[in-house]
Amino acid sequence: MEPDEQAVRDTHERWIAAVDGRDLESLLASMTDDVVFMNPGRPPFGRDEFQLAFRTGHAQNHLHCTSELREVVVVGDMAYTVCHDALSVTPRDGGARLALAGDRITIYRKQPDGRWLLARDAHTLSPVA
Repeated sequence: MEPDEQAVRDTHERWIAAVDGRDLESLLASMTDDVVFMNPGRPPFGRDEFQLAFRTGHAQNHLHCTSELREVVVVGDMAYTVCHDALSVTPRDGGARLALAGDRITIYRKQPDGRWLLARDAHTLSPVA
């Protein structure tokens, strides 16, 4: 495996661990300043909206994410991953647990210092029956 592919895989794994660990600072450090997220049912959004949604989501719920990385492609200073994610959302107030699953594509950009940062992310998470 090429070093850049391994670096992208490592970035993906750190992202999932930071989501589960409620580590917003690590997530922010892992994304570009001009990051764009595309989620079903809402317009695209950036860093500020991500921070608010992340804080609110974790304040109101216990979140647990798993991700099966299915494809990693590196072309120069750009890369993308395709994965299948599952997310469980359990309200802290004791409400019913919600299970979501779907596919996700993430585009990464290599920085001058060699780090790979998340630049674009789109997913199809929806409730699991």
